[in-house]
Amino acid sequence: MTEISAQYNVKIVKYFVVAAMAWAVIGMTIGVILAAQLYWPVLNFDSQYIQFGRLRPLHTSGVIYGFVVNMLMGTSLYIAQRTGKCELFNQSLAWMVFWGWQLILLLAVISLPLGYTTSKEYAELEWPIDLLIVLVWVLYAVLFFGTLAKRTTKHIFVANWFFAAFIIVIAMIFVVNNLALPAYFMKSYSVFAGAQDAIVQWWWGHNAVGFLLTAGLIGMNYYFIPKAADRPIYSYRLSIIHFWGLVGFYTWAGTHHLIYSSVPVWVQNIGIVMSLILWLPSWGGAFNSAMTLLQNKQKLKTDYIMLFFFSAIIYYCLATFEGPLLAIRWFNMIAHNSEWVIGHVHSGALGWVGMSGIAMFYYFIPRLWGKEQLWSSRLIKWHFWLAHAGVLLYAVALWIAGIGEGYMWLAQSDNGELIYSFVEAMNFKAPWLFLRFVAGVLFVLGLVLMVVNLVKTVRSPAVLMAKEA
Repeated sequence: MTEISAQYNVKIVKYFVVAAMAWAVIGMTIGVILAAQLYWPVLNFDSQYIQFGRLRPLHTSGVIYGFVVNMLMGTSLYIAQRTGKCELFNQSLAWMVFWGWQLILLLAVISLPLGYTTSKEYAELEWPIDLLIVLVWVLYAVLFFGTLAKRTTKHIFVANWFFAAFIIVIAMIFVVNNLALPAYFMKSYSVFAGAQDAIVQWWWGHNAVGFLLTAGLIGMNYYFIPKAADRPIYSYRLSIIHFWGLVGFYTWAGTHHLIYSSVPVWVQNIGIVMSLILWLPSWGGAFNSAMTLLQNKQKLKTDYIMLFFFSAIIYYCLATFEGPLLAIRWFNMIAHNSEWVIGHVHSGALGWVGMSGIAMFYYFIPRLWGKEQLWSSRLIKWHFWLAHAGVLLYAVALWIAGIGEGYMWLAQSDNGELIYSFVEAMNFKAPWLFLRFVAGVLFVLGLVLMVVNLVKTVRSPAVLMAKEA
């Protein structure tokens, strides 16, 4: 690294980024295994430990807590140092956060296949692990905000606003949603019941997406997109509007998952209205990032890192269109609880989060290790097209499966009887589930090419001394 880089603690950042890349491959490979099990149930092998119900939370936890949280922790600590022109608040604390989080992930790998689960979406880990999560998260918050307090610059760069929001909101909603009464070791019961439990769960579940997979990634991208484009943020003012729009409206939108339920109608309506309002700040922020890249059109034509970032923005627009669409009652009646929702989630998770993470890895890892260029430009091109083929095939297959499935469930004869049986609905969507498996294989194959490319890059002798990350 250059003399300027030597002022900052980048070793801990390297560990977080490598862990994130490893968990991206692990978590998404488990997802491919699950997709295969849905089409070929025999792949459960009659084992209680690797059947769908136990591997599925391991997949979501591996992607969210392994890939995304490691990525956000590492990049947030780097960006806080660089934009504040200061060192980390405490280096020993940084290592405690890193190893504490890896311990949590290890405990998840052990406990979830053994069947220890709260059965709450994105919050399956049992109470002893939850307590450890809270402890490590508090240490992370102290580390991040302590670093901001040490800054030598007057202002706080907008990326840090988004990181601060994701740290604070995730802490708040995680603690409330996971309030439970322990029955014995590794078994607890929620303090909430019935409709209350559903409301609190989707307050958490939707905002885990909103503040981990959205606000945190936006903060990361507001730093790396201008770096990749060699241009400043198109509109710094619009980025602040983007921030307050998300913070103001996102936390209210979760109840659009509870339409046509026993939850009070006025609570459902709040979720509908807030979801529709979210279109404005979401697309405003996407416009800001896209215009930042388009300021350097010449580079955008040939730079695949910029193209990955641009693709992520397109999928962000798509995902933030689908969410409010799902909040509309007539569409919710057809699509909710069907494969369409899975397609929606993965157009965001693979398209927005995955593409953003991939772009960050390609841009950041060579610079962290002081390398001049990627080992293979051909491999990144292959990865780009494999990733796109994977996301598009995955989303389109499940959109078709979900809409068809939803109509078949609702179809009635003149006397009110259901026209289609459950088995007929399953037979209809079976080919699309196979395409979903193929799509997952393509996306993970692209990740493998990325790992090969980046490992070769790090091991290459060429050194970059001219440009900072």
